[in-house]
Amino acid sequence: MELTKIRSALEDGLLSFPITDFDEKGEFAPDTFAERVDWFVSHDVSSLFVAGGTGEFFSLSAKEYEKIVKVSVETTAGRVPVISSVGRSIPEAIAFAKVAENAGIDGLLFFPPYLTECPQDGVFEYAKTIINNTALPVIYYNRGNGVLSPQYIQKLADACPNLIGLKDGTGNIQDLNDTIKTVGNRLSYIGGVPTAEIIAEAYLSIGVNTYSSAAFNFVPELANKFYKALRAGDKATVTEITQKFYIPLVRLRGKKQGYAVSLIKAGAKIIGKSAGDVRPPLVMPTVEHVAELEAIINTNRS
Repeated sequence: MELTKIRSALEDGLLSFPITDFDEKGEFAPDTFAERVDWFVSHDVSSLFVAGGTGEFFSLSAKEYEKIVKVSVETTAGRVPVISSVGRSIPEAIAFAKVAENAGIDGLLFFPPYLTECPQDGVFEYAKTIINNTALPVIYYNRGNGVLSPQYIQKLADACPNLIGLKDGTGNIQDLNDTIKTVGNRLSYIGGVPTAEIIAEAYLSIGVNTYSSAAFNFVPELANKFYKALRAGDKATVTEITQKFYIPLVRLRGKKQGYAVSLIKAGAKIIGKSAGDVRPPLVMPTVEHVAELEAIINTNRS
């Protein structure tokens, strides 16, 4: 897909991050995943991000990753851009990028390194090495151990012509605004904190028009309604949905680490589109928390 079309899709429209389907044995289930991808695309999304954080990228084998990107490209059939993740060690990331490129993936989401702590100059070299070893467009995920300052984002953009975007996973509006004002339209900017809708108004105020919606996995109509209201300046609708759905969801998410992913899988089960359970080290929500989630979903269906 042409780069101009990819960037246009990233800058205007709701971005979706599907969960990854596992069967009762905990193995990747390609058939139901293909159905999920098709269902997502049919609900008016601008881009599809597969094998991401919500898709448990951190727990996938190389063979599973290869199957996921292949199914995703075949199922979307060019209807929207398809972005897949890369990360882990430098050799693994380069290998994953090659697999994605061979499958016809349109771009890559660059995940932070797995380390307890990382210096900025080391993260920069890590990212530069991997990004310069793929021909695909790359979006840098500024999160966790991979958070770069505005100055380093500028340096990375200068060093890597195929770096096309920045996904913010920090929620630090001050630094993000600094980056946007420093780097400008050299990059496309995406909101990417867990349940990004909760600060979508703040994102929009500094020029970040899109964000990743994990809740889309179980309330696609509501997610679209919220996004369209946000872009139209319909503050009443944005406030109502935020109060009735996103605030209760975020409060529930905060009750246990890892719920940013496992609650999404629980929500998919509740609406009859199960993708199986999460893999350790994540755990599925407790019975009580699933009941709370079901109540939140049902309240917002009426």
